[in-house]
Amino acid sequence: MKIGFRVIKTAIGTGLAIAVASWIGLKFYSSAGVLTILCLKETRKRSIESAIEKMISCIIGGLFAAVSFKLFGFTPWTITLILLMVIPVLVALKAKDSVATSSVVILHLYMLHKVDGMTLLNELGIIVVGITFALMMNIIMPSAEKQLKAYQEQVEAYFKKIFMEFVIYLRQGESDWDGKEILEVHKVLQEAKDLALKDIENNLRYNDNHYFHYFEMREKQFEIIQRIMPLVSSLDETYEQNYMIADFLENLAHAIHPGNTVSIYLDELQKMRQKFKTSPLPQDRKEFEVRAALFHFVNEMQRYLLIKKALFDQHTKRKKNQWSLFIKKEKTSNEGS
Repeated sequence: MKIGFRVIKTAIGTGLAIAVASWIGLKFYSSAGVLTILCLKETRKRSIESAIEKMISCIIGGLFAAVSFKLFGFTPWTITLILLMVIPVLVALKAKDSVATSSVVILHLYMLHKVDGMTLLNELGIIVVGITFALMMNIIMPSAEKQLKAYQEQVEAYFKKIFMEFVIYLRQGESDWDGKEILEVHKVLQEAKDLALKDIENNLRYNDNHYFHYFEMREKQFEIIQRIMPLVSSLDETYEQNYMIADFLENLAHAIHPGNTVSIYLDELQKMRQKFKTSPLPQDRKEFEVRAALFHFVNEMQRYLLIKKALFDQHTKRKKNQWSLFIKKEKTSNEGS
């Protein structure tokens, strides 16, 4: 049995919410703990969104209940009427997940058989205490940097392995590789992107994350790798061009890292393409088909490299925009002073 950090925060936050609500003297104080549990989500952003949603739904439920109980009395049929009005409103506001929370407020008022300022203030107190402790618990968030870095290294190791298997096949015309890395890298990329997205939602001051963009880039490159696999497997005979591409892939495999060395390999691809054009014509149909497949392979590898180049171009552009914004703010500040 494993107890995660979120479980610990939920348990502590719930206990504190109930204790504070009881100490203040609120009726139904245990409901503050329930609200803490419901509002404490995986990320800060989701917790804030949930807190706002539940606050609004509780207020709406309380207002509808107050008016309805005053007009029609404290009967089960009045609760039916209230829910018939409240639920469609919450669904329209895209807060259907908070129907149960709103119902708690309605049932509190029904059980007290009283609607006045103090009763409504009691319900507001429960809401505020429960939500406050949920948000307080989510101030503490473990850093995902170490795990994201581990995912990054894992993806790069898989890419290197795949390329080296391509190299073996291009040079020897056969391989006993089972291709398990293809399945593994797909799984790791999905997990890494999910974690990177959570990391973005935990950092409310900005919505950018270089790891998320990095794994998106690797995902697009992986699509190209999947496309060229059948192409490589069809090359069952070796020619001079096979060795040229194999040498290129071997160098590229050893250079798989987060840094920007794309221009070097784009230049190598261009030189290789020129060599292909100046090579003697194919001697037979089989050689023609293989060389055509190799030329297509080179084009796909160019797309592979351009995907990473686009990532660095966007990163450079964002940095320039941030710097320009900083300079503009400094200039405005100096002019004002």
